[in-house]
Amino acid sequence: MRALPLGARIYVLCAVFTAAVCAAPVLRPQAAVPWATVVLLAAVYAAGARGTRAPWPEWYSPVLLAGAFLLPPAAAALVAVPGALLAPVERRPAGVRRVWHAAQQAVAVWAAARTFGALGGGAALDAVPAPGAPGFPSALAAATAAALVLCLAVIVLECGVLVSAERHSPRAAWRGRVLGSLVPHLVHGPAGLAMAVLWHSPYGPPAALLVLLPMYVSACVFALYHRERGAHQATIRALVQAVDIKDRYTRGHSERVGRASAMIARELGMRGDRLEALRIAGILHDVGKLGVPTRILRKNGPLTPEERRIIELHPEYGHEMVRGIGFLGEARAAILHHHERLDGTGYPYGLAGTQIPEFARVVAVADAFDAMTSTRTYRRGRPVATAVEELKRCAGSHFDPRMVRALSRALDQHGWHAAVTADATGEERGNAPADPSRALPEPAVAATRGGSAPARPDTTDGAP
Repeated sequence: MRALPLGARIYVLCAVFTAAVCAAPVLRPQAAVPWATVVLLAAVYAAGARGTRAPWPEWYSPVLLAGAFLLPPAAAALVAVPGALLAPVERRPAGVRRVWHAAQQAVAVWAAARTFGALGGGAALDAVPAPGAPGFPSALAAATAAALVLCLAVIVLECGVLVSAERHSPRAAWRGRVLGSLVPHLVHGPAGLAMAVLWHSPYGPPAALLVLLPMYVSACVFALYHRERGAHQATIRALVQAVDIKDRYTRGHSERVGRASAMIARELGMRGDRLEALRIAGILHDVGKLGVPTRILRKNGPLTPEERRIIELHPEYGHEMVRGIGFLGEARAAILHHHERLDGTGYPYGLAGTQIPEFARVVAVADAFDAMTSTRTYRRGRPVATAVEELKRCAGSHFDPRMVRALSRALDQHGWHAAVTADATGEERGNAPADPSRALPEPAVAATRGGSAPARPDTTDGAP
C-alpha cells in the first residue's frame, strides 16, 4: 500500500468503504438472506476466477449477474468477493490489487442488483417459469439494463484508479473502454437471466450452471483466435526485422508502407479483414530482399545490369517465401506485383491496368510515397506535398489514379510523419558515398546526393 501514491491509497480505501456499506445490510438481524444461494454462486465464481488466466477471464461473469437477479443487492455484492480475493494477480502489489478488485466488483454488482430491482425485474422474474412466459420480456429488459450498469460501474471505477494510481489523464483512461466492454456485458445479461430463470425452475441450480458451458466453449474459441492472431503477428515481426537488419538503408520503411497502405485502404472503404490484410501486405512487400545478396543491397556505386536483374527478382523471392502462409490471403499478390506499373513497363511480369491486383496497386503507391518522403543516410526526404504531386504526375502511367487520390485525401485528413530509416552513425552519417541504387529517379524532381546528375530508377523502394 505504501508504494501507491497518496491519492490512489485514498481512492482504494474509499472503494473498500463503499463496498462495505453496500454489503452491510446482510448483517441486520431481520435480513432474509438466502445464504445457500450466496455461497454456491460465490463458490462457482471463485472457481472460475481462480482457475482462469485464459481463455477469457470474463466467461464466468454471468454468475455475478445471476446473483444480482436472484439476491438482494447487499447479498449480491458478496458473490464477487471470494473470487476477486483468490484470483491470480500478475502485477504488484498483489494484495492491494485483490482488495481493490473485490471492492470494485462488489460495488458494481450491488449497482446492477439495485437497477434490476428498480425496473421491476425481480417481480417479472418470479412470474417467469420459462423463457417463453409472458413476463420474460420485462425481465429481459431489466437484465439488459442491469448488465449495462454493471459495465459502466466497472469502467468508471477502473478509470478512477488509473487516474489516481497510474497518473493517466481522465480522457486517456476512459478512451476505448466502453465499446470494448459493452458487447461482452450485453451477452452476459441474458446469460445471467437464463441462469436465474433455470435456478427457479424444477431443475434447480445444476441446470442453471449448465449455462456456463457454452460460455466456456465460446471463450476457448475466442482465446484460440487470439493466440493464432498473436502467432501471425510474431511471424510478421520476425520477417520485417530480418529485412531491416539486412537492408539498413530502409530500416522502418516496411512499417511505414504498411501504415500508408492502411490509410489508402480506409479511404477506399475497406474494413475488417481486408484492411488488416492490406496493412500486412504493405509491411511484407519487401520480404523478398532476404533472397538478394547483401553485397548488392548495400553496394555503393552503380549497379551492373546483372545486379539489377537480381534485385528485380525480390518480388518473386518474397512471394515464394510467403506462399505457404495461409493467413496472408490477398497480401501474397501484393508482394509479388507491387513493382508492376499501370502502363505495363513494371516487373516481374509486365502486367498492365486492372491485370495488376488491387492490393498491389495500393502498395505500389504507398511504397513510392514513403521512398520519396523518408530521409535516408544518403539523401534527404522530399516534402509530403512534393511527393504527392510527383505521384499525381505519374498517375495513369506508373500508378493507379484512384489509389493516389485516396492517399492524398488521407494525408489531408491525418498528415504524415517520416523519420530517418537507417542508422546515421559513423561512416553512414555523411562520410559514405551515396547508394545510387536507392536514389530517386527521373521523372522525379530529386537528383543524386551530389545534386547535379539525375537519379536513375530505384528498384528497391518503389519510387517512380
